[in-house]
Amino acid sequence: MKNLVELKDLTREEILQVFELADRIKQGEYSHFLSGKTVVLFFPSSSVRTRVTYEKGINLLGGHTILFDSDVLEKKEKIEDVIGYLNNWADAIVVRHGDIELVKDMAKCAKVPVINAMTKINHPCEILTDLYALSKIRKDYLEGEYLYVGASGNIGRTWIDASDLLGFSITQCCPSGYEMESTNIAYDIADAIMDKDIVLTDSLSKEQLQDFNDYQITCELMDKANDNALLNPCPPFFRGEEVADDVISSKYFVGYDFKKSLLEVQQAIIVFTMTN
Repeated sequence: MKNLVELKDLTREEILQVFELADRIKQGEYSHFLSGKTVVLFFPSSSVRTRVTYEKGINLLGGHTILFDSDVLEKKEKIEDVIGYLNNWADAIVVRHGDIELVKDMAKCAKVPVINAMTKINHPCEILTDLYALSKIRKDYLEGEYLYVGASGNIGRTWIDASDLLGFSITQCCPSGYEMESTNIAYDIADAIMDKDIVLTDSLSKEQLQDFNDYQITCELMDKANDNALLNPCPPFFRGEEVADDVISSKYFVGYDFKKSLLEVQQAIIVFTMTN
């Protein structure tokens, strides 16, 4: 078995194995993989896309889910005791919780795979899905120029992890004070977006909105990018904030289509972690 807590838990070769598994699942393989097995889920009530696709994906693999609110992990009982009991009944654990250290502790104690469905620090399932979806329409997706427009957060950090593992070029564009370490930085959005192939965004906090006022992605800005450039904002995105309303209905936006692949990629992650 293998855990997926951070993207760097995987090698480049293992990421490509997950993508191959997703292809095979799309073709109808593994439909009984979880027959007779139970996956325990910890999700906050606010989760929509990741929770829906994990629950549906497990069901389509023949498995059963038991769902708890993530808050139950914050009670007085030590996490090693919670996991100690779950080891008796769970065949895998999927958890969304803000504290990555808690998720790491769960993985240390578990005798079954623990899959991180998002923390405040990272979001490996989301970025793996985006890369898989991109690979289906761009065979040279690792040769393109990526631009992340946003603050240092879980989405941006995981894109940096992905670039380190897979070797593609990514630049962060942001105001001074929001930079991430170990990446190329640009401060002028009009200059930064030129010659880019993939534009990525993340939602902004109320405190960040004013600082990022001049960084909103519009159709006019996307026109400056390379021909056939794509815009993939991380959901939930907010029209009129990090992205303009018009750009969501433009030819550049691929968000809805990309997130279709959450289903098969997360199924592939389950199969991969349970068989390695």
